[in-house]
Formats: sequence, C-alpha cells, structure tokens
Amino acid sequence: MIEPSKILIFFVWWQYNPLRLVIYNMIIVIINGSPKGANSITYQSCLYLQRKFPQHDYHVLHVGQSIKQIERDFSQSLALLNDADLLLFSYPVYTFLVPSQLHRFVELMKSHVDDGSLKIGGKWATQITTSKHFYDVTAHRFVEENCADMNLKLLPGLSADMDDLLTEKGRREVVDFFDYIHFQINGCASVEFMTEKTVAIVVDLEEGDEALRLMLDEFVNALRCRHKIFNIREFPFKGGCLSCFHCSGDGKCIYADNFDSFLREEIQTCDAIVYAFSIKDHSMGSRFKMYDDRQFCNGHRTVTMGSPTGYIVNGDYLHEPNLQMVLEGRANVGGNYLCGVALSDETVDPIHRTTNVQELAAKLSYALSRGYRQPANFFGVGGMAIFRDLIYLMRGMMRADHQFFKSHGQYNFPQKKWVMSLKMYLVGWLMRNKTIQSKAGSKMTEGMLKPYKDALEK
Repeated sequence: MIEPSKILIFFVWWQYNPLRLVIYNMIIVIINGSPKGANSITYQSCLYLQRKFPQHDYHVLHVGQSIKQIERDFSQSLALLNDADLLLFSYPVYTFLVPSQLHRFVELMKSHVDDGSLKIGGKWATQITTSKHFYDVTAHRFVEENCADMNLKLLPGLSADMDDLLTEKGRREVVDFFDYIHFQINGCASVEFMTEKTVAIVVDLEEGDEALRLMLDEFVNALRCRHKIFNIREFPFKGGCLSCFHCSGDGKCIYADNFDSFLREEIQTCDAIVYAFSIKDHSMGSRFKMYDDRQFCNGHRTVTMGSPTGYIVNGDYLHEPNLQMVLEGRANVGGNYLCGVALSDETVDPIHRTTNVQELAAKLSYALSRGYRQPANFFGVGGMAIFRDLIYLMRGMMRADHQFFKSHGQYNFPQKKWVMSLKMYLVGWLMRNKTIQSKAGSKMTEGMLKPYKDALEK
C-alpha cells in the first residue's frame, strides 16, 4: 500500500512541476547501425539512456553487425519494429551518411513497409550519432528523409562528439536530449509562466503585412514568459556595415545611430531571441541583412551563446533550401538552440525544423525553463573552427574578439592536446607491428571502449 505522505508529495509535485510531463512506459527499439555491434561507442550512449530512464522497455537490433543474417531472415526485426513505440537509430557517421550496413537495413525496412508487413506509420523516431561533426547534418537528414518516407513521426536527434560521453557535460546532454523527447511525445505539455524570462522578438514588419502581424499576435499569446518586440523597420539606421574595422578595438561602430548600444542593451540582454520576417528575394530581406551586418560591432563574439532562438516566417519557406541552411547555420555558429521555424501556413515538417506558432512558443518556453541546448553540429563546429583560426591570426587587430575567445576557451587548438597526440603515436606504432597486431586481436577495440564502460559504471 502506498503511504499517504508519498501520495501528498506526488500531488504537490504534479501541481507545481513546471513541465507536468506524463512520461509513460515506451517500447523503444534501438537500431544500432555500427558494424562493431555492442562495442560501438555510439551504442554506449544508448546504454547510458537505459540506466537513466529504466522505466522504458528497451530492445536492440544490432543491424550493422548482423546485416547478412537480417537479409536472410527479417522476421525478428519485423516483430520488434511492429511492437515499438519509438525507433532510436544509433550509428557513427561514415563518409557524410550512415554506415552502408544501416543503409541496407533502411532499404529492407522500406521494402517491408511497401508489402504491408511492416506497420510503423505514425510511430515516433529519433537518432543518436557520434562523430567529429564532419557533415553530421547530412547523415541526420538522410535518416530523417527516409523516416518521413515511412510515415514515421520525426523528433530531432542528438549529434554528439565521439568523446562526449566521457564528460559530465556530454552525459548531461544525453539526458537533456531524452527529456526533450519525452516533452515532445507528450504533446509539448504546457510550461508555467516564467516571470523572470524575457524573449526579444526582432521583426521586420512593414505596414500592411497583416499575415506576419497575425502570426506575431498568436505567438505572443502562446508564449509563457515576458516579451519585447523590436521592429527594425522603425530603427533609424544610418547605413549598412562599411567593413571599416572601426569597431575592432572597442566595439564602437563608426555610425552615430547608437545601433551598437541598442543591440547590446535592449536585444541581447533578453534570454532568447525570435526573428520574424516575410521572405523577400530568397532571404530575410535587405533590412534584416543590414541588421545582421551591423552586428559586426560584436565582431566574431558569440555573445548570446546558450540562448534558444526561433523564427516566424511568412512565405514559401519549404522551397527555399539556401535560406533553410542560413537559418540553421546562423543558430549553430552562434551557439543557440534552434527551437523551430514557424510558418504562415502552419506546415509541420520536422526535416526542415518547421512547426506552427503554438508549438514554437511551447518549445521555446521549454528551452528557457530547462536551459536546454544541444551540441553544435557541422555548421557550428566547422564555422567556429574557421573563426578560431582567423581571430588567432588577427588577434593583434581584433583585440576584443581575441580576449573573448581566450576567456571562453575557444582557442581549442589540437596541438594543445599533446598527451592525446603521444597516445596516438603509440597506437600507430602498435598497429604497424604485425606481431603485436596479431596478438592484440580484439583487444584494440576493448581498449578503446574501456573509458566508456568506466563512465557507465560510475
């Protein structure tokens, strides 16, 4: 019999828990696409999830290791997939996409969907990958597009670095990722109003743009925190960025329109930023481009990193692939979690991160209440590596940028990891020695996996 005190504690938690998630038990099928099977580094993150969320029923298909057998007999896979509530694709990124073994499994899945034996339409699907973030975006998109072909309901995946699970931050990101999965599966449950949080809504709103105005009104009504609206159409810009580098030393723009102060003191002091615009000439429009260019008064400093962001877009966004890449890259390089892109026709398309205004408000409110963020993908990691090298070379001129990168640990040059470099020299010598290599056998894989097993044990 449950003690009355425990019932009371649960009732109080339910009333005042800001998320009120109904986390029901799910049947989760992990589709492990690594040819290393249970020895996969990516798969260790799935094992970590099982330990942190034991209420679910987990089943594993080591498709990367057993693809030949699965080709001969798909019956076990068929039974597990048909019973699943959530499909979790787990794989290392191989050459822009998934490993060929997982690619073949996807082909088999689609053939069984076509013949009617695999009935997974309407089920949830997500993914976990590990890599060094080299084109992880294309691998994720591949899985998303194929899941959409099979009418699966897509949820954003987690793109982790190979070593993330060995750090406290990386382990927290795995847990936060799955909490967010619960939040979305439960219908983006309401978040209590947060009086201490403020969202800046930066909009290019022209007179007569009623479609965008209506979307803004709906978003504001659904948002669970305070907000400030800044219409850049009304800001007295003196002109666009001149690339004069007047701001490189002290961050002060050469124009006397006070945009630098307006940006830093009004917009960037808010806890999140949402951008709203109507598509013009395949972009956010020249006014927004001026706004973006003038932000160079902050140089290359990602001063809003960690803050969630989102977009409200009026126009045919799904047929604007370059604009889609700009918005995703813009968020990733800035270190901002992209909560979604709300469209005027309320098209929900997880592949392109599009949603409706209500869901964007809910996801943004969730991200603010939980401090949710995800690891940077190829856009963010690659972009910041380019900036890191650039600022280091130009540190004598870009003094503010240099101090920011230095104080935030963004000078993460690989030559600083000299211990790892020495280890790799040793491993390389061992792998070139045929005698040692023949005796080592599978010990090499076990040695690589040991730190991850130690992390799981802890």
